[in-house]
Amino acid sequence: MIIHEITEECFKKYGKVIDSIDLTELVSTMQTVEIPADVVYEPSISALEKLKCATELQQKTYGELPIQIGWCIGNNHKLNAVEYHRCSEVNIAATDAILILGRQQDISVENTYDTSLMEAFMIPSGTAVELYATTLHYAPCNASDGGFLVAVVLPKGTNEAWNIHTPAEKMLFLQLKTNGLSDILKVDFLRDHT
Repeated sequence: MIIHEITEECFKKYGKVIDSIDLTELVSTMQTVEIPADVVYEPSISALEKLKCATELQQKTYGELPIQIGWCIGNNHKLNAVEYHRCSEVNIAATDAILILGRQQDISVENTYDTSLMEAFMIPSGTAVELYATTLHYAPCNASDGGFLVAVVLPKGTNEAWNIHTPAEKMLFLQLKTNGLSDILKVDFLRDHT
């Protein structure tokens, strides 16, 4: 897989670089965290949400809507699922990291997705990117043997646990299937929104 730079034209369909906010304090705070062997995602980390840049992120990237700042940290060398949100997600790399991205528009009418359409991008340490709501993504991948540290900014309440009471309320789940030479991601939407 080719690993593109976020400065390349092909990144523009997935997101944009955010360079108008000083994220030095957030990056240095993240760099004090021990990188676990596996991937760990925490949607809200109080210490990150109290940093000076949190107010600026809320104002400049989410129009003053309440936000949460968490992290996705660890070691990862594969794509085993994809997700998208109904809003943009901001990723702030505290180490170099690789994001594998696709487009929601490419999910078929059968709710399958051909992962060969995805593209990989190197996010340099200290860089913030906004991933558009239609961007398929999941946990970052290692850019080096040491793992990755990425802060994740989303509207408050995103990725919180659902109260599931009936089988019809099952959470969105993803199952990777192999179909010939290409990997197909079957995306089943089981939550009844009516």
